Amino acid sequence: MPRFDREGALKMAEKALRQGRIDAAIAEYVRIVEAQPRDWNSANALGDLYVRANQIDKGIAQYTRIADHLFEEGFYPKAAALFKKILKIRSDDEHALVQSGEIAAKQGLLADAKSYYKTVADRRRAKGDKKGAAEIHVKIGTLDPDDLEARLGAARAAADIGETLTALREYKEVGLKYEKLGQAVESLSAYQAAYDLNPQDVDLRARLLKGYLETGNVAQARAVATTVEDLKQLASVLEAAGRHDDVLEVLEAVAQQDPQDKAVRAGLAQAYFGKGDLGRARTYLSPEAAGTNPALWLTLAELELSAGRIEEGRAAVAEVLKLDPSQRVAIVALGCRLAERSPEAGYPCIDAVADIALAENDYAAAAAALHEFVTRVRHHIIALMRLVDVCVDGGLEATMYEAQAQLADAYLEVGRGLEARIISEDLVAREPWNRANIERFRRALVTLGESDPDSIIAERLSGESPFLATDKLDLNEGQTFDEPGSAPAPKKGKKAAPAAAPRQDDAQAPAGEEANDAGRGSAEEAAAEQYRLALTYRDLGMVEEAVTALESAAKSPRQRFDACALLGRLHFESHETESAIEWFERAAEAPAPTPDAGRALLYDLAEALESVGEHSRALAVFVELEAESGGYRDVARRIELLSKVQAKG
Repeated sequence: MPRFDREGALKMAEKALRQGRIDAAIAEYVRIVEAQPRDWNSANALGDLYVRANQIDKGIAQYTRIADHLFEEGFYPKAAALFKKILKIRSDDEHALVQSGEIAAKQGLLADAKSYYKTVADRRRAKGDKKGAAEIHVKIGTLDPDDLEARLGAARAAADIGETLTALREYKEVGLKYEKLGQAVESLSAYQAAYDLNPQDVDLRARLLKGYLETGNVAQARAVATTVEDLKQLASVLEAAGRHDDVLEVLEAVAQQDPQDKAVRAGLAQAYFGKGDLGRARTYLSPEAAGTNPALWLTLAELELSAGRIEEGRAAVAEVLKLDPSQRVAIVALGCRLAERSPEAGYPCIDAVADIALAENDYAAAAAALHEFVTRVRHHIIALMRLVDVCVDGGLEATMYEAQAQLADAYLEVGRGLEARIISEDLVAREPWNRANIERFRRALVTLGESDPDSIIAERLSGESPFLATDKLDLNEGQTFDEPGSAPAPKKGKKAAPAAAPRQDDAQAPAGEEANDAGRGSAEEAAAEQYRLALTYRDLGMVEEAVTALESAAKSPRQRFDACALLGRLHFESHETESAIEWFERAAEAPAPTPDAGRALLYDLAEALESVGEHSRALAVFVELEAESGGYRDVARRIELLSKVQAKG
């Protein structure tokens, strides 16, 4: 192939120009540039000829090709000169403007660079190219590291066009610079903007929490406090500021996240108890939360008894006395206070104190506690019966007579004439001059339907009745019937050992206690009925009705596991996965009726967690299930798959 004659072509082009034949000259230069594309002088000359021939686009194309090459090679002044040449011909040439801005920035001419970029941004905005304008604003904002306002604008623009990493970088760096300058408000604003883009950034959250707490912006601090540690830190600040209601709200969030935090739950229980909100107090105070703290057990006792949970309340009272026997006075006071609203709620406190006192043979203390109670609840038959019993065992005759009189009145109040007659006859025999005792005797006789009570009373008072004498005849003539080696007969007025005190579950328990027992039984029966009804609804495809019935059944401890587990499965089948997880977790808190039922529940819970992307939690549940029941269903395969997902994450 013959060698291209560059010099000849240049001469031919020069001749053509001297003859005024510009098209011929252009043709020669085209031959030169095509043969030698890197002949930049010839390309520049060709561009000039195109412009002179009014072929502007072709001319600019030649200039641009040369300028871009020079820019890439680092010859910025020459490239800048060519781009300026283009802009003189076409002032709105976007490529030339952008490249001129780039060159100015590299040369440190930031004002010139911003001017070029601003022209491009305005032009794009005028055309409706918002994304393009935002891209240029990012360039403007990142030109000067110390122009923080411009950098914030760049960050906003980057966020608008989806360049999240650029936006995050700018917000965080600007926030740090403001922080070093001591401009807390501006710093927090930048950090908050970054946190809004990436709430998983732990460092950002920590900076925001610290900054908001230091500036007193509690509302914003609460918005970013998500971990237990964050919330406790916030609670401390609120407590110091005396904002106690806000403290409770924050601590409730802590208790939700960490149900095992006994100290927090105990604090919440005491706070709500102090506010009189017993329902919420009981939500947080459990035997586990009370631990070995007698004060908390005393609070728990009051909560249980106030709610009518008598057995649970009595157990809590017993625990108080076990931990701190000196709490007897406080427990008696509690029993009397509760008795003002409900005698049946208050009596277990007194009964427990009496048990402890009698275990120590302290009859006086037991009688004092019971007497304090019956002074307030005058017709409490169970308490009065026990007081009489204690007085007999302890030889406390004066208190015994008073208690007998009160017990007779209590029997009369409920129409139990026979018991009242027996007691009142005994009282009359001891103190025949006491008109009050005679009147009790008369009322008892009337209650029993005696037609002439006065004649019966007169007969007893005459001394002819065997029921009147207090000194009994020894008809056995001193003969004893004790077994050899048996304990001697007790002295008059005493028993050999404390008699079993009457309890509220005795055959003669008050109607109120029977009603409580019946109420509990009926509640359990109702819950079981609701569960059976839910199964019927489910089989008929009536899911909403089944859910309603199950929610009612779940309130019963006996039905809780089955009802909550089925609720979870129904919600999961309805693609309400979050609700399903919640009900599965509630079921897991209740004892499973069988090991298989427990395993099935854990499997369903893990499956639900996995379906919503909770891979870590799902893996933990599957691992627990595998540890307890190796080889259960496809648990091993699930663990393997989830482990791989975790590793990739």
